[in-house]
Amino acid sequence: MSESPQPYRVLARKYRPQNFADLIGQEAMVKTLANAIARDRLAHAFLLTGVRGVGKTSTARLIAKALNCIGPDGQGGPTIDPCGVCEPCRAIAEGRHIDVVEMDAASHTSVENVREIIEAVRYAAVTARYKIYIVDEVHMLSKSAFNALLKTLEEPPEHVKFLFATTEVSKVPVTVLSRCQRFDLRRIPADRLAAHFGEVAKAEGAEIEGEALALIARAAEGSARDGLSILDQAIAHGGGAVTAEQVRAMLGLSDRGALRVLLGLLLAGDAPGALAQLKDQYDLGIEPSSLLRGLLDAVHGIARAKIGGGDDPADAEEERAAYADWAARLGHAAIHRLWQMLLKGLSEVQSAPAPFEAAEMALLRIIHAADLPDPGELAAKLARGEPVGPSGAGGPVAPSAGGSPGAAAGPAPPPAMPADFPSLVKMLEDKGRAHLAQQLHDYVGLVSYAPPALAVRPTKPLAASFARDLADALKGVTGAAWQVRLVEEEAQPTLRAQELSAEAAVRDSVLAAPVVKAAFAAFPDAELVGYDLEDRRSA
Repeated sequence: MSESPQPYRVLARKYRPQNFADLIGQEAMVKTLANAIARDRLAHAFLLTGVRGVGKTSTARLIAKALNCIGPDGQGGPTIDPCGVCEPCRAIAEGRHIDVVEMDAASHTSVENVREIIEAVRYAAVTARYKIYIVDEVHMLSKSAFNALLKTLEEPPEHVKFLFATTEVSKVPVTVLSRCQRFDLRRIPADRLAAHFGEVAKAEGAEIEGEALALIARAAEGSARDGLSILDQAIAHGGGAVTAEQVRAMLGLSDRGALRVLLGLLLAGDAPGALAQLKDQYDLGIEPSSLLRGLLDAVHGIARAKIGGGDDPADAEEERAAYADWAARLGHAAIHRLWQMLLKGLSEVQSAPAPFEAAEMALLRIIHAADLPDPGELAAKLARGEPVGPSGAGGPVAPSAGGSPGAAAGPAPPPAMPADFPSLVKMLEDKGRAHLAQQLHDYVGLVSYAPPALAVRPTKPLAASFARDLADALKGVTGAAWQVRLVEEEAQPTLRAQELSAEAAVRDSVLAAPVVKAAFAAFPDAELVGYDLEDRRSA
């Protein structure tokens, strides 16, 4: 009689790390543990934190194996390279070791559950070197449960080790954190994930495109478990051969070519075309939120191309060429405005009762924003004192050639921008903002002055609202919206310091004058109590 076939195991379980070498992306933690084991400096409690799927529970089990491994000959001690063949290693890997107890704090939150641990730790391990308690999602324990655990956690018996895992370390009481050696498991980089998934696919006998691997790695967001689950689904979806288009369809990602068409229509200001493209994608089953995320990805790609950043391996060659072309034609300000409007649109789509209509309005807002004047150009016109009005076929609206001299088709030109920082301070003082003018004069050093942008470095603590108050005051006196930044960068001396320095220099020049030096030589106890430079020049 033939044996029944083994039940299928999902990839996330089948390829769970069995030793520290299989634990990708956590080299710093492994090195620390290796040194601690080699020098016999093992903590009595470890806290493993990180996002889902980075290997917290797997790491806890590996630590349990490392501490209890006895080697193939039964004579080994704690090691960072557990053999995996001795009885403790195999029993821990299979979850059946009597001295390695796993508890899910999400379903065992009460103080009674913790009391069971407190009672049990008094007894020595049955067969293992250490009795180990692995508590998953430890932040779910109740406050009373944490309090009950504190004393045992601080002074456990020598044969007991605690291994805690959590995705929300901020919810763990600081009294518990201070009693644990903490390891922050990092998100796994997308390139490492893609390489790992490629090895898994090869081991499973599946053919998968490199671009598909990059898409899965990106969708995993640093989680090996999430990525393996997606890969499992992709292999089943593709029947063993996985393409990038299949992965996009499976994940509900918009077709990248269609996204580029939509982005081109947005940048061209073609409202009917953009809405029609949106409707086509929606009819194909693409969610509006997914579509806006795709546009955000594209704008991010353009921004990276603009600054010469590295290419994303998930981007096709034609995508990179399109991003480079747009990057050459769009300014930094336009790219950032587009990003902000798409981000706002995505937030609205996610919360709106009618997501499709919200997506339409978000795209229309982007198109109509193209009719607004560029902030940099607007600021330059304001600085030159030029009239600013709505744009049309004939350009900005100008005063009519006919009619009375006082009648104009547009608003009066705003006041010219101050030529420099001292002039700005003087303008504030003249316009009744003496308190702000005095603070600018005495307590800040100028970093940069490019109206309507101002960056200064405070020389003493200022009110939290200083930058906002100053921006409001400047808008009131100049008519332009100012950007005021307080920064910790190299700055000029304060205006007051400059004036004092200038006065000191003049005083020194007076004291250095021959007639003054002769006077002091004749009268050693004399003091310089005043001087008039005008009289000195006329003399």
